[in-house]
Amino acid sequence: MDAATRSRGTVSAPWLAISAGCVIALLTFGPRSAIGFFQIPMLADNGWSREDFALAIALQNLFWGLGQPLFGAIADRFGTARVLVLSGVLYAAGLAITAVAPTPFWLVIGSGVLVGLGVAAGSFGIVLAAFARRVSAEQRSFVFGLGTAAGSAGMFVFAPLSQALIDSYGWSDSLMILSAMMLLVPLLAYALRGNAASAGAARVEMAQTMGAALREAFATKGYLLLTTGFFVCGFQVAFITAHFPAFIADVGVAPVWAVTALALIGFFNIIGSISSGLIGQRYSKPHFLALIYIGRSIAVTAFLLTPITPTTIVVFSIVMGLLWLSTVPPTNALVAIMFGTRYLGMLGGLVFLSHQIGSFLGVWLGGYLYEVYGSYDVVWWLGVALGLFAAIVHWPIREAPVERGVLAPA
Repeated sequence: MDAATRSRGTVSAPWLAISAGCVIALLTFGPRSAIGFFQIPMLADNGWSREDFALAIALQNLFWGLGQPLFGAIADRFGTARVLVLSGVLYAAGLAITAVAPTPFWLVIGSGVLVGLGVAAGSFGIVLAAFARRVSAEQRSFVFGLGTAAGSAGMFVFAPLSQALIDSYGWSDSLMILSAMMLLVPLLAYALRGNAASAGAARVEMAQTMGAALREAFATKGYLLLTTGFFVCGFQVAFITAHFPAFIADVGVAPVWAVTALALIGFFNIIGSISSGLIGQRYSKPHFLALIYIGRSIAVTAFLLTPITPTTIVVFSIVMGLLWLSTVPPTNALVAIMFGTRYLGMLGGLVFLSHQIGSFLGVWLGGYLYEVYGSYDVVWWLGVALGLFAAIVHWPIREAPVERGVLAPA
């Protein structure tokens, strides 16, 4: 079988890998998106503060970000399946330690370091890079939308599931159950075996070292703007994920509406992610991203300026769900357009590191400023301002491959 035939085979029969990758995205995104439900019962039993909890979850987001380019580079070089096996083991260990943590230090080790690294090794960047190598360039935006939607489904499934488990078994045993579920990830990993060199798409790209790829990326204005803007996405969604249940309790709305809110965000995120993938195939991805960030700022402003009731919570959750991870498909597609798929795991991971630095600040500032001011208002309005900043940053990005000299074929 010649290289062209192998390449066609890689592109034309990817759906087993895509199906397995979608289930993995659901599993890895689910428990960490529902962590806010564990905050109040955990703190009540252990006597810790919201700042203790916020620090652990903020560090989770930071380690997720720090691990993403590292695990992406490992997957590019040694294979996606090996990294996903590690993801399941780290994730399961982190949730188990969180369940029995005797002090805030162990909460940081479990929920912060291990869960963060576990999510990094099995998150969108790893899965979507594997998808990109199995489909044509024209299909990438759509399959990126599918993978992102699967992660969104994890939020939709695990929000009510986590609350139901807490009600039935308590928060500690519930975390142990979720820990056991993460061991499904290594079983699914085999379908995503292979690395950048084994993918048919990579064979027709230009030869380039990892160091050269990094130098090229950091010399590309559009890549730097994309990386800067994705910081804002992390700030906004991580703050809401970690603190929205507590925010709803603070304003006197029944806890059931917090479950409803995150489930609605997860459900409409599925619609938003798939729609984003389809829109990204037809229209300007940078301009579409700018409109998403403007939409988020408008949604938060309207929510804060109206009385907070179950109705306004539902409307806000639907709108935010449509905009939640709709940034992911066009962002990853832009990286693939600029640089190809050979080092997509690493270069996409670096963009995601910026996202997770934003997530760290969104979660940590949420807890810290709550302790200072007794409310989340300052962080909400900071998120609005950052959304407008992100729109400005994304607008001038060029949706085109970088200009390269003549290199030897890979």
